[in-house]
Amino acid sequence: MKHIHLIGIGGSGLSAIALLLKERGYTVSGSDRTLSPLARQLSAHGVTVYAGHDANNVLQADVVVRSSAITDDNPEVLAARDAGIPVLKRSEYLGQLMAGCQGIAIAGTHGKTTTTAMIAWIFTRLGQDPSYIIGGVAKNLGNNAHAGSGPVFVIEADEYDNMFLGLTPRVEVVCTLEHDHPDCFPTRESYNEAFVRFVQRLEPDGILLASADDAGTRWLARNHGREDIRLLTYGKDTQADYRAENLAPNPHGGFDFTAMYHNENLTPVRLQVAGEHNALNALAALAVAHTQGLPVDQAATALAEFSGTGRRFEILGEAAGVVVVDDYAHHPTEVRATLSAARARYPGRRLWAVWQPHTFSRTITLLDDFIAALQQADRVIVTEVYAAREHNEGFSSAVIVEAMTHPSTYFAPTLLSATQYLLEQLQPGDVLLVLSAGDADQISASVYAELKSQEENYA
Repeated sequence: MKHIHLIGIGGSGLSAIALLLKERGYTVSGSDRTLSPLARQLSAHGVTVYAGHDANNVLQADVVVRSSAITDDNPEVLAARDAGIPVLKRSEYLGQLMAGCQGIAIAGTHGKTTTTAMIAWIFTRLGQDPSYIIGGVAKNLGNNAHAGSGPVFVIEADEYDNMFLGLTPRVEVVCTLEHDHPDCFPTRESYNEAFVRFVQRLEPDGILLASADDAGTRWLARNHGREDIRLLTYGKDTQADYRAENLAPNPHGGFDFTAMYHNENLTPVRLQVAGEHNALNALAALAVAHTQGLPVDQAATALAEFSGTGRRFEILGEAAGVVVVDDYAHHPTEVRATLSAARARYPGRRLWAVWQPHTFSRTITLLDDFIAALQQADRVIVTEVYAAREHNEGFSSAVIVEAMTHPSTYFAPTLLSATQYLLEQLQPGDVLLVLSAGDADQISASVYAELKSQEENYA
């Protein structure tokens, strides 16, 4: 059996591939600059994980796969090429992994992780045993990847570095389309064009399911240039093929709605996950199930059981009267949706938002939109930017705080200072949201642990 080595194994993309390959019986190894929790967990599954990059790590491999963050001058990339070992980008390898499968690819600026997890859970719950790769750990599934015995392969189709252009799916879902990743797509036009090319990858007679509520996806529906595919739409819009009617909050903190297909009442849906945006994600998942011939009432039952994915409005708990929520929001639209979900779930409570900006290019390009989105919070804390794949050219988030018009904004130069400030200021009844695609989940974890300890000590 082949030995596959993954450079950048600590990220959500390659860690998922590693898990799937291991289930398929491959010998798997990988490396990363530092070992993330995901990378450490892989060791328990028999994956050899190296801290740091070294030429010797790759010499026994048959194929090397690298993440988008890995550059051509990486010592392992150079060593593999010198040894004649094929070096593939993640996008190139994913196409090989899905060969012979019925691909369902979920794309979009926002919503793709949760929608992918919902679809994977529906197919799993209904006994289809799909393969899947998700950009986060789905709580119901307990993982972010699986090599199933069924013909369906559900995959989160990431647009960054054009990863999704390596796929040839039978079904494509596009949840939203709004300019992002300016380091990769400098203009809105270049970003939109990537999604047009994604639709060009769809199998003949395949299905494109696009949101009817989003201006970007409506543009894509008009401009994809394919005449040999079936276009379906979903959303609240009265002209959508799949519609969410009677959409309203429920007593469980989620949303209820009636799923309609044209004039046909498909099924009532009750969700426990928060936010109207997640109701629309659920409608997309239900629509996919319907197009694939699965019973929609059973799919709705699976959705009622769906408890979310890690770091997507993940409620760590309530301690000392404070609710602590961790969320991956790193785009202004996501920030708005998460804060709106918190307002709906916890009406009348003081809302704290800790925002860790993610990448300098995104922060600078979308700064005005971020500032406007954060107005929904009662208290705002801004940390330094999480650079990810970029280099700091002297930019500090202190500049952001100076530009903000919010009356209660605090700059925290370190994660520790943010944690300490919160522990001094939080009061019973408050709701804390930590908004970060970087490492600021350390704040939510630390604050919750300390509040829990205080609660137990005073009990």
